[in-house]
Amino acid sequence: MYIKRLIEKTIEQVRTTFPAVVITGPRQSGKSTLLKHIIQDPDRIVTLENPDVRLLIMEDPLFFLQSRKKPLVLDEIQYLPIITTYLKIFIDKERIPGQWFITGSQQFSVMKNVSESLAGRAAILVLPPFHLQERKDVKNLGDFMFSSSYPELCVKKNINRTIWFSSYLQTYLERDLRALINVNDLKDFEQFLRLLAARAGQILNLSGISAEMGISVPTVKRWVSALEASYIVYLLPPLYNNYGKRIIKSPKLYFYDMGLLNYLLRMPDAQTLLNSPLAGALFENAVVSEILKKKLAEGIQPELYFWRSQSGVEIDLITRENGRFIPYEIKLSSIIRPQFFKNLAYWLALEKDGGPGRLITNCSQDLPMPHGIKNIHWENLGLGG
Repeated sequence: MYIKRLIEKTIEQVRTTFPAVVITGPRQSGKSTLLKHIIQDPDRIVTLENPDVRLLIMEDPLFFLQSRKKPLVLDEIQYLPIITTYLKIFIDKERIPGQWFITGSQQFSVMKNVSESLAGRAAILVLPPFHLQERKDVKNLGDFMFSSSYPELCVKKNINRTIWFSSYLQTYLERDLRALINVNDLKDFEQFLRLLAARAGQILNLSGISAEMGISVPTVKRWVSALEASYIVYLLPPLYNNYGKRIIKSPKLYFYDMGLLNYLLRMPDAQTLLNSPLAGALFENAVVSEILKKKLAEGIQPELYFWRSQSGVEIDLITRENGRFIPYEIKLSSIIRPQFFKNLAYWLALEKDGGPGRLITNCSQDLPMPHGIKNIHWENLGLGG
């Protein structure tokens, strides 16, 4: 059963103007399934993971590109990144919109060749795992915070979650990671992943992780960059502003997928999660991930930040929309308390052109709040709220 993706609308828009459309994102986010649905012709889909196909293409790349029916999908281009050089030659000869679709799971290798070979010729999009709006399996708060947004796990509920994530990580560590960075001991890297999971929703402390793992700070930075490039983690930067000297220079760390995050934390079920001291941070991670995935699906380069004052006042998330900064406070609570919007009011007093403020909670009531602050129940993130 195919589930319609939010990004389809964006693809339909860009394919009318760009000769090529590049779709990157994490493994298992549904890139190949999406393009099979859009193209609906197996003869127009070339899987570059197959070594025999790669050898055939490289015998005469230009002939291959010319002879195949269009539009043509080049799936998993990280296995043959040099093809983009020949694709540039072909596009420059015949610049017809919507002729080429390219997918890739590794941001480093894909984007390096795309930026060099297809600059101005390709629309570059990111397909994350399912957004809440694409899911039918989230029935309650526990589902929202515990379950995975990877399509296969959303659709096939009989899959053993533990085995799936174990296999996913093994594939990622063995295949993708070795191509991105040189890791001598993959067990150390998995331990590093679990260490990051325990810090989801927190400011990234490279020195602290370095000391705990017994590895250098440059190694920690390199490993985090690899995870970011593979769409496993997202780094939320601090907002540069004119409200005084920033005391925070490090980003905050979030995971794209709650299922993977909970697997790494060894959370056995949703009830354990909800009773955990980590519940507040994990709710924040779930909310930030949904807002991020929605913007990526719309083809928007996310302008997301957090902010902290010298006195320690913090805004969990700030988005830039239509030239204005919109502040968010994220609270795992079914009751609205006055202290929840105290920081929002403080920030809105400084940023005269900002707002309106938004409070994201587990409260479904639309209660009146000062400064135009609006409460949004987490379920409404699936409705574009």
